[in-house]
Amino acid sequence: MKVSIVTVVYNAEDTLEDTILSVHAQQYPEIEHIVIDGASTDQSVAIISRHQDKLSHWMSEPDQGIYHAMNKGIRLAAGELIGFLNADDIYQDSDVITRVAACFEDQSIEACYADLVYVDQNDPGRVVRYWRSQHYKPGLFEKGWMPAHPTFFARRSVYQRYGDFDQRLKYHSDYELTARMLAIHGINAKYLPEVLVRMRVGGTTNRSILNILRGNLESYQACRRLGLKLSPLYFFTKFMMRIPQFFSKPPAA
Repeated sequence: MKVSIVTVVYNAEDTLEDTILSVHAQQYPEIEHIVIDGASTDQSVAIISRHQDKLSHWMSEPDQGIYHAMNKGIRLAAGELIGFLNADDIYQDSDVITRVAACFEDQSIEACYADLVYVDQNDPGRVVRYWRSQHYKPGLFEKGWMPAHPTFFARRSVYQRYGDFDQRLKYHSDYELTARMLAIHGINAKYLPEVLVRMRVGGTTNRSILNILRGNLESYQACRRLGLKLSPLYFFTKFMMRIPQFFSKPPAA
């Protein structure tokens, strides 16, 4: 079973190499790594070129934002499974994709997701926040919950049936996509209670307070557009669901 991993890049010269090497270190034999660069102006393209032997496809051209780039990756993907690893993230260990693929040996499983840890920008070994997810049940998205998108893998057929990222959204299209797939279309998604990804803090969505506010507003609008019935306390419950992430700790490796 081939697994396609899509990495989108724009000016990530400080972290991109770690991401490429993290995918290359995976022990699973059937991986294609697709890198979509948005015409970076730093050394990102040089780094991609230096490691192009480790990649199945790559391109560098202007795009209309991160989700436009992700959609390009979906269209290029030839694997039965598709996942995304951001250009400043790494996998928890070299057997992540092996464990993900094993989950899909059950043909009824259409997607899976797991936990992730936020780590220090300059020290990926230092955990600053633990995003522990949970088994999906109806009503969670209406409270502001979502699975950690870098841990989310879905069959390519799911994207073919239910669509890709909504490019009208600039900060939280991953929220809309997972809500559409789980809450609206009811795909069979399995939760893996383990850390799969180490995400550096400072990404596009949470780079500033303004971006966080914009992302929260987008997630609210996305739920309304999907027809989900939201509580008047949506923003409060969304905020409260994240507080434990700063105090809980991931299980020891």
